[in-house]
Amino acid sequence: MRPKIMLFNEVTSGLDPEVIGEVLGVIHQMGFAREISDRVCFFYKGKIAQQGIPDKLFENPENERTRQFLSVVVNAG
Repeated sequence: MRPKIMLFNEVTSGLDPEVIGEVLGVIHQMGFAREISDRVCFFYKGKIAQQGIPDKLFENPENERTRQFLSVVVNAG
């Protein structure tokens, strides 16, 4: 499968904190998204909070919520 778009919406919202890192690792490696994507969009409260080329978004997120999310996911992965 080679989907053009892959969306994840609150995949960990109902999980216990102890399992969130494990689930994120199984569902989707952020490094994988970075490697195969032309563009990454980060949604917050139903709107695009930040979008751009993967290297820029992952290395220097401009949006505070994006920074918070990436700090948790990168440390969990």
